[in-house]
Amino acid sequence: MNSSTPIYALTPFTMLDFKDKTACIIWFAGCNMRCAYCHNPDIVLGKGAKTEDDVLEFLERRQGLLDGVVISGGEATCYKGLPALLRKIKTLGYAIKLDSNGTYPDIIKQLFEEKLIDFLALDYKASPCAFQKVTGTGKRLWNKFQKTLDYVCVNQHGKFEVRTTIHSDLLNATDINAMISDLESKNYTGTYFIQNYRHKENETLGQMTDQIKELDISLIQPPRNFQIDYRNF
Repeated sequence: MNSSTPIYALTPFTMLDFKDKTACIIWFAGCNMRCAYCHNPDIVLGKGAKTEDDVLEFLERRQGLLDGVVISGGEATCYKGLPALLRKIKTLGYAIKLDSNGTYPDIIKQLFEEKLIDFLALDYKASPCAFQKVTGTGKRLWNKFQKTLDYVCVNQHGKFEVRTTIHSDLLNATDINAMISDLESKNYTGTYFIQNYRHKENETLGQMTDQIKELDISLIQPPRNFQIDYRNF
């Protein structure tokens, strides 16, 4: 087993991050994006502090007390050893939820097909024209995200959700409507969670300031195939 991993930290208990589950959260350090509004700069820019042994020993002690494990970050799918670690977690009987930006489509496909994850929360960062501004990355990662979105929309109905964080300096109604149209074209049928940015002084990766004017949700087109859940609006 690895003596060190990019596991930044472990939150021992949550009832908010995995629906209908009592769970813990494993936070993976590092990310292939640099989203300015990110509230986890210490995780994105940091290094692992816990080993796989640490995590597995904790989960062995919590068997029968926790139902699930949330894999978050950072971006956990950057870690090549993720499938092997999740196999070990699965042998302990836990349900697993993955939070991801979707830019490693082959890994996500593998995790679903090996039944190593039970649910995926997929971050739809931006429309293609705003993707660089929001994520600090370009077309290559946009295309990889689209490959993941295509795969889950065709194959994983009911096993994933899509969510977008809105800061009005980065995204506008035109961007959101373009993303809704994209989801409709892929026959998405889940809930689309649109999360309004909430400012925390000096705690974001890009040192974002508070929004001068929040997004006007009356300008968002109602989707035909799915529902929108507006968080913090």
